[in-house]
Amino acid sequence: MDIVGVIDLVDSWVWGPLTIVILLGSHVYLTVRTRFIQRKLPQAIKLSVTADPDAEGDISQFGALTTALSATIGTGNIIGVATAIIAGGPGAVLWMWLTGVFGMATKYSEVYAAVKYRVKDADGEMHGGAMYAWRRAFKRADGSIPWWAKLGSVAFALFAGVASLGIGSAVQSSSMAGVIDSNFPGIPMWALGLAIAIMVSIVIFGGVKVISRVCSKLVPFMAIAYVWGCIVIIGMNWEYVWPAIKLIFECAFTAKAAFGGAVGSGIMVALQFGCARGLFSNESGLGSAPIVASAAATRNPARQALVSMTGTFWDTVVICALTGVVLVSTMLANPGIVTAGNLSEGAALTSAAFASIPYVGTPILVIGMILFAYSTMLGWSYYGTRCATFLFGRRALRPYQVLYVLAAFLGAIGVGGVVWTVSDIANAFMALPNIIVVLLLSGVIARETRHYVWDKNLDEKSSEPTPLMEDVMR
Repeated sequence: MDIVGVIDLVDSWVWGPLTIVILLGSHVYLTVRTRFIQRKLPQAIKLSVTADPDAEGDISQFGALTTALSATIGTGNIIGVATAIIAGGPGAVLWMWLTGVFGMATKYSEVYAAVKYRVKDADGEMHGGAMYAWRRAFKRADGSIPWWAKLGSVAFALFAGVASLGIGSAVQSSSMAGVIDSNFPGIPMWALGLAIAIMVSIVIFGGVKVISRVCSKLVPFMAIAYVWGCIVIIGMNWEYVWPAIKLIFECAFTAKAAFGGAVGSGIMVALQFGCARGLFSNESGLGSAPIVASAAATRNPARQALVSMTGTFWDTVVICALTGVVLVSTMLANPGIVTAGNLSEGAALTSAAFASIPYVGTPILVIGMILFAYSTMLGWSYYGTRCATFLFGRRALRPYQVLYVLAAFLGAIGVGGVVWTVSDIANAFMALPNIIVVLLLSGVIARETRHYVWDKNLDEKSSEPTPLMEDVMR
């Protein structure tokens, strides 16, 4: 068995029944513990565009949301959905969607924990995430931290730092280069890689405030443009939309071949790829978005947790669902694109769907993919730098950023589908310490959520002071 076969085997094991049960089980459990916090979605959307000027933090709540969305609305919503359909069948779309619906509670809970246990450095900048939650939440009265809490914090930061080079840099660069190459062949891949590396370098060396400003302008524009393209395709394939929805539900619960047998799988495979790509897309339970949410100016953890929860809604419940219906209806309307054998990669399927829009379809996809992937790289660069800083101190900041840019270049020059598989594996290992700490703190989160959200005290300022990082890291 070659190295690719070994990686695929590890991926199938990592994303086996146990991981899926842990992931979906946590989503459902936290939904119950937070009293179905998804019901507060309209209020959360309103909060996401409401400034909180008197609160402590580095960036606005909207800035934190758009930075997190920039890291989640990306290739997972476009290429990721396509690869899930190809590998897991149309039923994978439903499991992706359900992962998003219930994952909103997990996103709320993990962000709540991150903001509650965040710290600030000597310059006053906020740092947070599962690594700090592990250290602060379980700190003993004498100031010592249990070995298992230290292990959890280091494990998360290490896996997140490694994952950022894959999911955040190489995967996005590979997808961006693949879409450009499939539509405009002849451009040397090294030239694309160099251009991508320069584009990323210009922004990420400026820090979180620069990244936030860029993302707050890019994200709304690219999301609206992409959704518009999806709606146009759905309108063109209108007679196939309902059959596509029916096929998605049928393949999610039955072992059924689709499109003349060219695509199809069993229930477990659909569940596996749907959940894996769903997590890749919305990152609920992954622990990534809480890192930037911790920098938000918010008067209490519940406000930012509600705002961050909307990210999963927009990312998976809306955009991934639209993409799934677009792709399956296009495959039904044009069965030749399946039997022709040109759908071995997700990029080809997505390109075929958008190419059905005369004149503007391909440019929308190409520009959208570039902006999606680019903004994702910006968001994940921040996650990675925060993890590197936690592990090795501020001296690791520049070396990590250089490594991140190098990963972007290498991704563009041809690592292909292997990067997706490696990123799936890294996601699972990163999610595990994050899910564990959130479940351990679920009682605290539920109790305080009852006070802030259900007892209508969202305007109340948290009485807990933010400690210095130096004190926490001793």
